[in-house]
Amino acid sequence: MEETGRKETAATAPADLPFDVFSKACPSRGTLEHVTGRWGSLTLGALHEGGFRFNELRRRVDGVSEKMLSQTLQALERDGLVHREAQPTNPPRVDYTLTPLGAEVAERLLGLIHLMEDRMPSVLKARERYDAARGGR
Repeated sequence: MEETGRKETAATAPADLPFDVFSKACPSRGTLEHVTGRWGSLTLGALHEGGFRFNELRRRVDGVSEKMLSQTLQALERDGLVHREAQPTNPPRVDYTLTPLGAEVAERLLGLIHLMEDRMPSVLKARERYDAARGGR
């Protein structure tokens, strides 16, 4: 990110600097990792269904640990994809929803998720062929 001859950090990069996810210094790479990682994509996909409380979301995203879901939500909130709203009740209530940007990203992810679900018979056949050609797995 030295196109202007001076070093820019991700936090101070000028708005007119083009983003290039293939450049290791580009801040879009971190966000892409948050979105496309296993828990990020599943969390965004689940939140596309509507708002959830933490434990409801944890049940929906089967297999995610409390720690991983918490870290995932914090990263997605920091990136502006998830909105966290804490209610001042006893016991405390925290709701998670998608921001408009998060909804846009989730829509695109769901297209990929649905494609993979629809094409799993082909994937499973390809795995069988691959394993058979390599002496089984």
